[in-house]
Amino acid sequence: MKIKELAGALAVTAGLLAVTMSSVTAAVPSPTPEALRGYNISATYVSGVSSGGYLANQLHVAYSDVFSGAGIFAAGPYRCAGDFDYAVRAQTGCMQNGTRKSPAQLAEETRTLAASGKVDAVANLAGDAVYLYHGTNDSTVHRAVNDDLATYYSGFGANVTYRKNSAAGHAWVSPLGPVACSSTASPFINNCGDDPVGELLTALLGTVNRPAGTLSGKLVQFDQNAFAPGGNANAISMDAKGFAYVPPACSQGISCRLMVALHGCKQGFSYQSFGDTFMKNAYLNEYADTNNMIVLYPQAIPLSTAGTTNPNGCWNWWGYGGDAAYAWHGGKQLDAISAMVRKLSSGSAPTTPPSTTTAPTTTIPPTTTIPPTTTAPAPTCVTDTNYAHTTAGRAYQSGGYAYANGSKQKLGLWTIHSKSTIKETRPGYWELC
Repeated sequence: MKIKELAGALAVTAGLLAVTMSSVTAAVPSPTPEALRGYNISATYVSGVSSGGYLANQLHVAYSDVFSGAGIFAAGPYRCAGDFDYAVRAQTGCMQNGTRKSPAQLAEETRTLAASGKVDAVANLAGDAVYLYHGTNDSTVHRAVNDDLATYYSGFGANVTYRKNSAAGHAWVSPLGPVACSSTASPFINNCGDDPVGELLTALLGTVNRPAGTLSGKLVQFDQNAFAPGGNANAISMDAKGFAYVPPACSQGISCRLMVALHGCKQGFSYQSFGDTFMKNAYLNEYADTNNMIVLYPQAIPLSTAGTTNPNGCWNWWGYGGDAAYAWHGGKQLDAISAMVRKLSSGSAPTTPPSTTTAPTTTIPPTTTIPPTTTAPAPTCVTDTNYAHTTAGRAYQSGGYAYANGSKQKLGLWTIHSKSTIKETRPGYWELC
């Protein structure tokens, strides 16, 4: 698949970049402590910067059956650091221009992992939207490393959009960024006078609505211990606290997309006094409100114990702590985040739609007399995972997606994590409720 490069003056969607940057203000609700619950999720994506960008790539490749695309700022290709605990290779070859394997070699290793079941089928990556960003003033992760990531994805047929003409330093770039565009300085969220977040979301989701000026959603603070191996998030360099931004429509059961957003090193909630800075300035919540999207913000922490040295709270993209499976199924941080995604995706559409100003024409008022036996009963809506629909004969799968028998309506990914609600309107003919 050809790599598309974005020009600096690119108009992403009509009106999208017409947001008046001077009127953009940072905001994030105060956290509301509660357990993570399920929502009606139609598709899942992942994004990240620096170490979070490396982990975003690992999640996308390892669980390509779950993630439909990725947006990555300043990171290199999958398993660039090697088998495990290759900190030197990570810092020299995978961030600078030292010795490292070629994208073709890494792709071949990925195919071998897929053949052994350690990662999902690489065929899932074909056609997936991928947005990559690298600034010309980024000397932390060199441009050649980011180029390797683009080549790696392109080799699997992903639909890659690559922005590499910005003057940005090493950072997530957002209209809310407090750091000058070309700098590399804490909190590593830069403002270059445009909207790469809008570009990223447009590349992944298609046309998007303009971001909200004032947030109306809720920031849920949940316990990451509930999703970590052995119930101990700290042991794998993850915080006890995790966060999810949930717009009101998603809370009411409307079909929503899920974005996993991964901060970089020195950007975690509990890193020194960083707090909610990444969640506040990433500019994802503003788009979430107007585009029915939940944003999951997992959190990493610094950790220095026997076998683990991670003083800056980076995500595990080089196998620290002796985690040999850091980049595939069984990787401790990957498993923890995947468990959060499964939990968030465990809900379904409400049996009664959220109230609207105009009552649906198909709703029968309670006082209406229903003719007795002359009218056939309404088909029963069945909510289940797309995998269960196929095994029960209600749907079939093709190319990694599930389709309703009869109507051939697309239900979503053919996985145990994606759910849909369908009904049998005549024998053997199923369609969406």
